[in-house]
Amino acid sequence: MNRLPLAATLLALAPLTVQAQQAGEPGTPYANMNHLAPIGVRADRYLPIPDAAKGPPIDPAKGYRTEDLGGGTYMVTDNGYSSMFVVYETGVVVVDAPPSYGAHLLAAIREVTDKPITHLIYSHSHADHIAATPLLGKIPVIIAQEETKRLLIEARDPNRPLPTLTFKERYTLRAGSKTIQLSYPGYGHSPGNILIHVPSAKVLMVIDTVFPGWMPWRRLALAQDITGLFRIMHEIEGMDFDKLVGGHVERWGTKADVVQQLEFMNDLKAAAATALKTTGIGGELDAADKANPWAVYDNYIDRVVVRCMNTLEPKWRDRLGGYDAFIWDQCFAMEQSLRID
Repeated sequence: MNRLPLAATLLALAPLTVQAQQAGEPGTPYANMNHLAPIGVRADRYLPIPDAAKGPPIDPAKGYRTEDLGGGTYMVTDNGYSSMFVVYETGVVVVDAPPSYGAHLLAAIREVTDKPITHLIYSHSHADHIAATPLLGKIPVIIAQEETKRLLIEARDPNRPLPTLTFKERYTLRAGSKTIQLSYPGYGHSPGNILIHVPSAKVLMVIDTVFPGWMPWRRLALAQDITGLFRIMHEIEGMDFDKLVGGHVERWGTKADVVQQLEFMNDLKAAAATALKTTGIGGELDAADKANPWAVYDNYIDRVVVRCMNTLEPKWRDRLGGYDAFIWDQCFAMEQSLRID
C-alpha cells in the first residue's frame, strides 16, 4: 500500500479541517452589526441603570421592603419581585406570594396588622409569583381566573394550591368596607393573568405586563400573545389608578410608566415592521447555504433584528433599565409576532 508522507497527509486534510471548524461557528459580522452583545455572548459590563428606574434600597437584614400605597393597601418587594395586600376591618386580602421573599411575607404583613389572612388572590398561575402560598398558612378562600385553575390542575404543584373560587371575566371581592375588582382582559402574558384594582386606593396590580422604568423582561416578558399584550396595555392606560404594582423591578409605577412602556412597544413594533420590509432575503449568505431554508431565514431574521436594534438604540438605551440585557430578545419577539400573528 502506498503511503503519503505525514506532512503531505496533513496538508491534504487541512482544508477539510478548516472548513469543519468554521461551519456553523461565528463568522464575519453582519453589515452594520449592532455593538451590544447578542444573545449567548457574554457582556463584560452592562449599561448603568437610569435613576428613574431605581427604587428605595432593601434592608439586607430583612430581605424585603413594605410600602404603604394608601387606603389600607400595601406593596411588599425585594426589588426583584413585588406583591400586595389589603387590610380591612376584620382581615387581610393577599395578592400573590412570590417565593423570592415568601419566608418573609407573613412577617411583612404582621408589621402592619395582626388580623388574619382571609383571602388570597392569584394574579396568574406562574410559580415565581404564587409558589410561597403554603408559607402563609391555611387560607379560607383562594381566588383566581378559570384559566389559572386549569393550568394549576395540570401542574399538580403542592406549592400552588388550587383556587377555591374562580371567575371567567369579572369578579368583585367585598371585604368589609374594601372593594377589590378583578377582571380578565384575555391572553397577553399568559392565560388567566388578571387585573387587580382597588378603586378606593387608586391602586392597580397587573403582573408581568408593565415594568416601571425598565425594559420588559425578555421577549416582552415571554408574552404568549403579543397582539393581546398591546391591547391589554391600552386597556391599562385607560384605567383609573395612581399607583401600579407590576410584580417586578425596584419600584411601583404610575400612569406615566404605562405611557412610556407603550411608547417603547410602539417604537419596537414600527422598527421591526420597517426592518422586515426593507431587509432582503438571502443577503450576506454563502451561496452554498441558499438551498438550506433554515439557514436562509436564520440569516434574514438576524439582519432584521440588527436593523430593528439600530433604529431603537439612540432613543431608548439610556431611558430604560436593563435595555441592553433584553433588546435583542425584544426585536426577535416582535419580528416573529409581525410575521406570524
